[in-house]
Amino acid sequence: MPHYGLLGTQQLTQTPAEEIRGATLYGLHDEKLGKIDDVIFDHSSGDISYVVVDTGGWLSSKKFLVPANRLHSSAEHKDDFSSDLTRQRIEDFPAYREGDLKDEKSWADYEGRYRAKWETGPVMHRAGTDRNITPTTQQQEGNQSSIRAEHGLPRPVPVPCRIREEPEGESTGRIVPAGTDSVVISNSASGIGGRWDTFQARLRERRKEAVAGCTTCTVGPESVKGSESVEDFKKAI
Repeated sequence: MPHYGLLGTQQLTQTPAEEIRGATLYGLHDEKLGKIDDVIFDHSSGDISYVVVDTGGWLSSKKFLVPANRLHSSAEHKDDFSSDLTRQRIEDFPAYREGDLKDEKSWADYEGRYRAKWETGPVMHRAGTDRNITPTTQQQEGNQSSIRAEHGLPRPVPVPCRIREEPEGESTGRIVPAGTDSVVISNSASGIGGRWDTFQARLRERRKEAVAGCTTCTVGPESVKGSESVEDFKKAI
């Protein structure tokens, strides 16, 4: 089972422009929500699952989480980020406590309650109208093309799937290896913007160094003992 943790004070980037911690997060209507204080990532892959946002005091619990795949590069503010959130919506989230990450059961419980709030959040409407742009559960079970047309959403563009046959014995270029019947969809986000993508790439590259102090999972100290110590890993970067 994946083990998640905070990056903390670990430095990954060479320049401030490549560091997302400290960037401002804006919500709906360009409302300032806070600054990205840390990231929660999967120790086994280096993929970022959430950003931790410090509100600066307007929220009673002071910090809240945003799933990585709900972030966007801000169109109005260079090098900052945005999300479809409001302060009112955030106040309805269960309070984030850093200590929950240290216990697998506590984190699973918190994450379940937190994600339920995303699924049962208030219905959103198109700006300046009363037209619903959040499909109901019943609508989600219906014809998706009709739903998108009804709510004025663009039609998805079909992407052709091309599978290149490989000679026997050679590696395949397919995402799903031969003989695999299921597809695993990653929870990580990509394509958010240059600053985010650079930071995420650095975290994956330096994953072992970033989790070297972890005493919970085997990706940490135990995995870098022997032939690959933390110091050896640092020198190789």
